[in-house]
Amino acid sequence: MSAAAATGGKRQCLADIDCVILAGGLGTRLGDTLGPLPKVLAPVAGRPFLDHLLAWLSGFGVRRVVLALGHKAERVMAHVEAMETPLTLVPLVEPRPLGTAGALRFVRGSLTSDPVLVLNGDSFVDADLCALVAAHRESGASITMLCAEVPDCGRYGRVETSGRRRFERFAEKDAARPGPGLVNAGVYLFAASVLDEIAESRAASLERDVLARRAPGGIALVAGPFRFIDIGTPESLEAAAAMLGEE
Repeated sequence: MSAAAATGGKRQCLADIDCVILAGGLGTRLGDTLGPLPKVLAPVAGRPFLDHLLAWLSGFGVRRVVLALGHKAERVMAHVEAMETPLTLVPLVEPRPLGTAGALRFVRGSLTSDPVLVLNGDSFVDADLCALVAAHRESGASITMLCAEVPDCGRYGRVETSGRRRFERFAEKDAARPGPGLVNAGVYLFAASVLDEIAESRAASLERDVLARRAPGGIALVAGPFRFIDIGTPESLEAAAAMLGEE
């Protein structure tokens, strides 16, 4: 399928919600595969991975996307400048590697909505973001995390829950402990108050320094058997092409 097809048609639930795509990673495991390209521009099913993400977001009504850039940012900037898109794209380049939480701290001043949608720029999950927004508002939580049910958590690490709708802890990835479970799909809704906390902190990793340190039960979860893929390895990059290339 194409990324846009995942939405089942144009919707507007994210029209007033800013989106941040975290795209500053080094992509070291893909160095030989991508050459001079940053991971977010990896060619997938005939176009850059970023284009798939933007088409998917657009299907839910997203209008404004902040691109948190770092490694090889100039390549992304050139691509964005050449794009024809109705979206407002705001590329911001961190001065040095800051980590995922540090990237949010860096872009905080450019975010105006409450909540804000944040997603990793190297993964895709075929989920309904309108359902995510509705669940976030219904839960009253300041953070809602999207999780995917996968047949083997060994590569990713597990999300352990205190009930299906609340986060308990992350379990480290362990190839010796395969089997089905929940994994973090890298898509979140953050209340403005949480972004302010991050901006005032020295947190580097979003998972370790922010999410894992929240009080148990303080993060709402939306989980389902969503198709999920990251592009962190040559093998998963190839699998992404198979998923996103479907019509």
